[in-house]
Amino acid sequence: MIQIENVSKWYGAFQVLADCTTSVQRGEVVVVCGPSGSGKSTLIKCINGLEPYQKGRITVDGIDVGDPKTRLSKVRAGIGIDNIALAQLHVLKRSKEEVYARSRELLSRVGLTDKEKAMPVDLSGGQQQRVAIARALALDPKAMLFDEPTSALDPEMIKEVLDVMVELAREGMTMVVVTHEMGFARRVANRIVFMDHGRILEDAETDRFFDSPQTNRACEFLSKILSH
Repeated sequence: MIQIENVSKWYGAFQVLADCTTSVQRGEVVVVCGPSGSGKSTLIKCINGLEPYQKGRITVDGIDVGDPKTRLSKVRAGIGIDNIALAQLHVLKRSKEEVYARSRELLSRVGLTDKEKAMPVDLSGGQQQRVAIARALALDPKAMLFDEPTSALDPEMIKEVLDVMVELAREGMTMVVVTHEMGFARRVANRIVFMDHGRILEDAETDRFFDSPQTNRACEFLSKILSH
């Protein structure tokens, strides 16, 4: 579904990604983790063309993200749409009846049936994040990318959002998730990609990564993050 080959990126003279190579199979859940500034968020933004990269190749379901001829709107369908209905009306050209039926179904799926008429200001942080997930799902995506979806939430709201993501994983959604939630990673991810200083240092099945990390840097990271 997603192929990343020798991707490098610079901000001026600073190299933020260095020869990153990995792939995500259809239906797989991959968690990308690592210390702050390791390049995780940049890598995920490169996947859907939100950040350009200077070297290497990324393909999403066979579409070359870096090709100037590629319509990135196809790759990142659903990002930046104001509400669940608009994306379906204007991008998928669904009828209003279809749109509102699908919107209600998606709100139910993320546990927010009673918030159909709510404005963003009326929603908690966890509810806003779940609406964002529903908005992305409205375009029937082939894969979902999450960039630290729980970073600004309190513990109760974190569980709300992670429960929705766990359910998506169970349903076979292809997912790449940048997160520090190691409990979620251990429970849901098929693989862990560990990054530091713009490089992928480990790319391993979840149990192997947690039980026997191969690099000192990953051991150090896990000892710090799992002790909290």
